[in-house]
Amino acid sequence: MSNIIGLGLDATDIGRISDTIERYGERFLKRIFTEGEIAYCLRRRVPAIHFAGRFAAKEATMKALGTGHSQGVLWRDVEVVRRGGPPQLVLHGGAGRRFEAIGGRSSLLTITHSDELAMAQVMILGA
Repeated sequence: MSNIIGLGLDATDIGRISDTIERYGERFLKRIFTEGEIAYCLRRRVPAIHFAGRFAAKEATMKALGTGHSQGVLWRDVEVVRRGGPPQLVLHGGAGRRFEAIGGRSSLLTITHSDELAMAQVMILGA
């Protein structure tokens, strides 16, 4: 049996992400997203929707970890991957260390969007 040891929810404005990508381009993308995330989103018809969803997932994960964007948890430490099923989290660096420190065993991620908002919810499960 698993216990929920962390829960995070975030809503990100798709227009804001789109505007930021337009303004800062690759500099913004490479600071926030991994190469795999960038490649995935750029293959989509409207990349900004998917970038916003991944941004929301990163924020929700940081909330679930209880750190926010601090305590050595960096944007690229939280990676959203797709392996033929629902999106999953892979935690690197500071995010991975924090996950272990709080007793994380697994995580669940869901991402959704409307025309204006991308939302993500993360649950971190322990023993």
